[in-house]
Amino acid sequence: MSNIKLFESVKIRSHWNEEEQKWYFSVADVIEALTDTVNPKDYIKKMRKRDPELNFNWGTICPPLEMIAADGKKRKVQAANVEGLLRIIQSIPSPKAEPFKRWLARVGYERLEEIENPELASQRIREIYKAKGYSDEWIEKRLRGIAVRDELTDQWHKRGIKEQKEFAILTSEISRATFGLSPSEYKELKKLPGKGENLRDHMTDLELIFTMLGEASTTEITKKVDAKGFVENKTAAKKGGKIAGDARVALEKETGKSIVTEENYLQLAEKKKRRLK
Repeated sequence: MSNIKLFESVKIRSHWNEEEQKWYFSVADVIEALTDTVNPKDYIKKMRKRDPELNFNWGTICPPLEMIAADGKKRKVQAANVEGLLRIIQSIPSPKAEPFKRWLARVGYERLEEIENPELASQRIREIYKAKGYSDEWIEKRLRGIAVRDELTDQWHKRGIKEQKEFAILTSEISRATFGLSPSEYKELKKLPGKGENLRDHMTDLELIFTMLGEASTTEITKKVDAKGFVENKTAAKKGGKIAGDARVALEKETGKSIVTEENYLQLAEKKKRRLK
C-alpha cells in the first residue's frame, strides 16, 4: 500500500510493507519537510559526509523502494522505516525534529488501529476528503471506487500479476477502453501536475462511476474465464473496459454531453490555502 502523508502540509510519500508490518517513508520528502531545503539530494549528500556512521549504514537504513516521482511515474527512491528515520533525524539540526517524531508515532499507531478495525481507514479517508472540500456524495463514490479497485488488484495478484509495470498496463487498457484515454493522457487533459495528484481525485461523479464499471466488469470477467498470467488478464481488461466504454457512449448520445471532461478539483486546494491565510 502506497500513499501520501501530510506533515505540516508537506507531502511525504509512504509505503506500507505488509510482510514487515512497517511504514517506509521517502527520505528526500522527510528532509524537505524538516529543513525546508529546495535541494534534498544535496542536503543528504552533505549530511552523510558529516556523519560517517550514518553514511556507512546508509544502504541498510535506506533501501530503494518504488514510489510516485514528481513526473507522476513510479521510480525507486531512498526510503526508511521509523527506526531508520529516527537515526537520520539525529543528524538533522531542526526545531521540527520533536514534532516529527510525534507525527511518526501517530502515523504508526493509526495504521495498527486500522489493521484491527478496517472501518477506521475508510473513516479517516472520508475525513481527509471532507476537509479538502469534497461533497459527501462524491466522497461515497470515491470510497466505493477504492473498494472496487482493491477487489480487482487482489484478483490480479492471485492470477500472477506481480510487477508494477504490469498493473499499470492493465489499468491503462481499462481506461483506454472506457474513456478512450490512458491515465497519463487523462491527467494531461485535466492539466494535473505530476507529483502527488491522483487522477481519480479529480474525476467527476460520472467519471468515477464509469471507472468503477470498467474495473468491476473486468473483475467479473477475470473470474468467469479464470484468467491467468499477463496476456489473459490483459484480454479481460480490454473486455471489461469496453463494457464501460459502450455504456459511456450510449449515455453521451442520449444526453449530448461528454462524460470525459477537463474539470479538476485543484481549486479545492487553493480555497483551503486561502482559508488558512
